[in-house]
Amino acid sequence: MNDAIAVAANGVEEADVLVIGGGLHGTSSAFHLARRGASVIVLEADYVARHSSGVNAGGVRTLGRPLPEIPLALMSREIWHTLRETVGDDGGFVPSGQLKIAETEAELDECRERVALLEAHGFTHEKIVDRETVLALEPALAKHVTGGIWVERDGYALPFRTTTAFRLAAQRNGVRFHEGTAVTRIEPRGSRWIAHTSRGVFAAQKLLVAAGAWSGELARQTGEPVPVHPEGLMLMVTHRVAPFCRATLGATGRPLSFKQFDNGTVVIGGKLIGIADLPGRHGEVDFLRLVKSAQTVVDLFPHLRHLGINRAWAGVEAFTEDSLPVISASRTASNLYYSFGYCGSGFQLGPGCGRLVSELMLDGKASLPLDAFRIDRFEAGASALSGDSTAHVAAH
Repeated sequence: MNDAIAVAANGVEEADVLVIGGGLHGTSSAFHLARRGASVIVLEADYVARHSSGVNAGGVRTLGRPLPEIPLALMSREIWHTLRETVGDDGGFVPSGQLKIAETEAELDECRERVALLEAHGFTHEKIVDRETVLALEPALAKHVTGGIWVERDGYALPFRTTTAFRLAAQRNGVRFHEGTAVTRIEPRGSRWIAHTSRGVFAAQKLLVAAGAWSGELARQTGEPVPVHPEGLMLMVTHRVAPFCRATLGATGRPLSFKQFDNGTVVIGGKLIGIADLPGRHGEVDFLRLVKSAQTVVDLFPHLRHLGINRAWAGVEAFTEDSLPVISASRTASNLYYSFGYCGSGFQLGPGCGRLVSELMLDGKASLPLDAFRIDRFEAGASALSGDSTAHVAAH
């Protein structure tokens, strides 16, 4: 206690845990840590939900996950269905169901192989549906569709509202947020982790790096370089149109994330890669790629060919070499943890992974296996930790 007071007297703000990053994974982790009694400080370089957590497509999707992620996604989905009871707001969650469309017989065969693989591993949440069922679910779809995969309990939510809900719930549990506070350097000092920022020095016994695309540099500082790179993920929203689509849609043969809101606007995404300016901390839209995505939408919904685009934007996200996130304790330092690299698919996992990270940090072990997400898996000979090659099979 005396040491803590001395540090505070030196102008260092201190807590049990420092969280670097105010996205959904950082705020969810902070909430779950604080709910278990830890004092927590969140350091955010911009503002909460500024980057991928606030500008993604909002898919609450267990469909198409890599095998190692499925237990995490299923657990997280249960939190989504009770989100209001958990954080006081449902985040705009709509259990619309998610439908992955096949447009050819070959694509439908691919869907069948995917579902068979999952069933061989004991997962039954993805269901094959035939052409008639697809058109019954979504009558406005083009008639060339051949079937697809349906997941009834999936849906979508509003990213900024969800992340803000976790932030407010965390604050009600005593978490302190410092926005506009970029962390430039982290280092262990005695029994504490020190974070040097643009607005002073912060200290804690435990440190969580959840800084999205900027996490790679912090991991490098601790001697744990990760093959991670930034991408600018793009989205566009249309003018309003009469209701025609209830489910959240994806496609088997081409990138697509598609949903219609109650106000009639349509949000179109699906890992549309734009331009990421990491030093400038923003993403830029590549309009030529957006045109290709718009063509996909028109192919599937011909009646939208004259629908105007209201706006487009891009958020910065971290992508790893093997398309799996890093959810891990450090292998080189004590009391250091990571949660980043969600490769454009981390929104659905946020509520559940925040809980798992809190368990990892407070109990030393999470309630679900995390070996596939170890930070040292990229080292020579470590790839076996993620299982055999089928462990990374995912729908496109």
